[in-house]
Amino acid sequence: MNGNTVIALSKTKILLLIAGALGFVLLGYWMVQLGPAEAGPQPWFSSLSLVHGIGMISIIFFGACFGAALKKLIDKTPGLVLDSSGLHDNSSGISAGFVPWSDITGFGVWELDGQQILVVKVLDPQKYIARGGLIGRQLKRANLKLTGSSVTISATALKIDFAELSSLCEAYLLKYGAV
Repeated sequence: MNGNTVIALSKTKILLLIAGALGFVLLGYWMVQLGPAEAGPQPWFSSLSLVHGIGMISIIFFGACFGAALKKLIDKTPGLVLDSSGLHDNSSGISAGFVPWSDITGFGVWELDGQQILVVKVLDPQKYIARGGLIGRQLKRANLKLTGSSVTISATALKIDFAELSSLCEAYLLKYGAV
């Protein structure tokens, strides 16, 4: 661990995210287009308004995911850089940007359906919520409520697995963090 560790965005993983998001957008579109004849007697289609609403939510949410992933696909900036001053997060659509080691009190893990997220525990979560646009701020507030921090890093779009990501961040914090 000398100097900088640069972790690139994984274009392969991002392409898979794009394909998945597009699939859910198409599924949402199909749901919105359903009429009474297509729904038939299926119990899960008993309320076409509910099905259409779920379809619209799917189109909006996964359309946003598609757009964010597409943006990351053409992004030439590394996904994560660890150096003596802190971590530089560019791993997602709501990345934290630069977080100095002096702001980091530790790391944790939050897991949902087998997907592990690195929780970066910071002194002032509101400082990182304030960065970005309206939607980004809302998503960071949600992160804070769910995980206990407004700064989280997923290995999903990075060329690294979660265990290695977690280990590297812990090692850098141990070496450069506040004593």
